[in-house]
Amino acid sequence: MTKLSVVVPCYNEEAVIDSFDSEIRRVLDELPVEYEVCYVDDGSRDGTLGKLRAIAAEHRDQTRYVSFSRNFGKEAGMLAGLREATGDAVVIMDADLQHPPDLIGKMLDLYGLGHDQIIARRNREGDKKVRSALSRLYYRAVNRWVDVELTDGVGDFRLLSRQAVDALLALPEYNRFSKGLFSWIGFDTITFDYQNAQREAGETKWKFASLLNYAMDGLISFNNRPLRLAIWTGGALTALGALYTLWIVIAALAGGIETPGYVTLVAIIVGLGGVQMTMLGLIGEYIGRIYYETKRRPHFLVKESHGADTRTGEPVPVSADRDGR
Repeated sequence: MTKLSVVVPCYNEEAVIDSFDSEIRRVLDELPVEYEVCYVDDGSRDGTLGKLRAIAAEHRDQTRYVSFSRNFGKEAGMLAGLREATGDAVVIMDADLQHPPDLIGKMLDLYGLGHDQIIARRNREGDKKVRSALSRLYYRAVNRWVDVELTDGVGDFRLLSRQAVDALLALPEYNRFSKGLFSWIGFDTITFDYQNAQREAGETKWKFASLLNYAMDGLISFNNRPLRLAIWTGGALTALGALYTLWIVIAALAGGIETPGYVTLVAIIVGLGGVQMTMLGLIGEYIGRIYYETKRRPHFLVKESHGADTRTGEPVPVSADRDGR
């Protein structure tokens, strides 16, 4: 019988975690699988951890959880959950019920056909029009740059085979962008659409600034083309500067020297200064990522756990045994 692990990162989900747990177990109990639910408390500041303790006490043999020492972010939460999952297949989903548990049955059917990644892609019905338009524009733009394909509407809600999970765990980088990593590992992948659902309770953790930073991570994590753009921009500005100098010399020879325009001088200084600062910031972003990678800090620290390995987030080779990682 297939063993299924459900990985659920949680951050301040006290209002919805009981409803989610009841719903996920209702669905899993009806499926022909052995299962475990692996919760990851990402340093919640509400009563999420207390709820997880109660769930673990009630469903001891089918529940695993780890609680971080502080908020390390969803990427760390997913990584911790994947490391704790012992199933032949692993489903990653959110606790807010925007990822419908009823779709797990369909995922298992497709998994049985030999697919390693079964991705549930939501439509955008009910989303704000401006946000939907910006999202589509972002994906169209970023796919012209990155070395992997990112699909609009595709998130973390997916089923992964053990082979795909082990491949993800073998990737050691500190700066993780899971959407790109899922695409990068490849394997046999299939996608199906589902109706967009609203949060059952609580508030979204993704504010505009968070989404903007996440978009920047996606752009930078899987290519160095912005650095190449900096070179071409610098070359273009140098060529324009040379042409402008040549034009000034020709104009001076033809009509004599005139007093340079103040506005033109200020515009050139400000424009070039802006370009230089942008390029320095871009280079700094890449250097900063190298800085964090060389530190080799763990991805997370565990404060408390139940039925789980309390090791920190060290990179693990694919061939390593679970208890020897």
